[in-house]
Amino acid sequence: MIDRPMLVGIVGGSGSGKTSVAAELVKRLERRAMATLLLDMDAYYAPLELVKSRFDGLPVNWDHPHAFDLELMAAHLAALRRGESIRKPTYDFTISDRTGWGDPLPPGQVVILEGLLLFALPELRDQLDMKVFVDTDADIRILRRIRRDTRERGRSLESVMEQYEQSVRPMHLEFVEPSKRWADLIVPTGVENRTAMDVITHHICSRVLDQGEPQRV
Repeated sequence: MIDRPMLVGIVGGSGSGKTSVAAELVKRLERRAMATLLLDMDAYYAPLELVKSRFDGLPVNWDHPHAFDLELMAAHLAALRRGESIRKPTYDFTISDRTGWGDPLPPGQVVILEGLLLFALPELRDQLDMKVFVDTDADIRILRRIRRDTRERGRSLESVMEQYEQSVRPMHLEFVEPSKRWADLIVPTGVENRTAMDVITHHICSRVLDQGEPQRV
């Protein structure tokens, strides 16, 4: 058994299916009686007033690193690597602001993290033991984003499309797509790729259960 949790990062463009991949991995690992923690980078958006100050009166770009509380997330990853519990921030997308803190979360044996910029930022990337990039076609990603933002976040279709053109796509090309080079494994189509899911699951289990403290891949 490992002395510290194995940290697995899952990255992909907005609507790529990285959340589904992360959730499926958690299910697979828990079926094998492995204690697993799932974290999403979206919970680490910075408080609204801080974000506004960083953009200095300009429209907020929610896909830029300045929109996130990177210092807090890096500190939480470091704490989890030490086997310590964290309190994840609570974020309300309907008001675009942090609203509080969750209950203490122990790391367990495996921590699954998913988010846009995990590989693009060295303060986060360097703490990961395994890095997976979910590669999905742009047309599928925008359709999924429209469905999610209109149904779950109360956005209008026009606002979703405007944001995609002005910030989501440019930031994807600047930060997300280039970060693919840091991935240990690229998964086309996402959770539907059962072979890739089997490979990831097997690798995590072999590292955690058979080899003691995980080695970087």
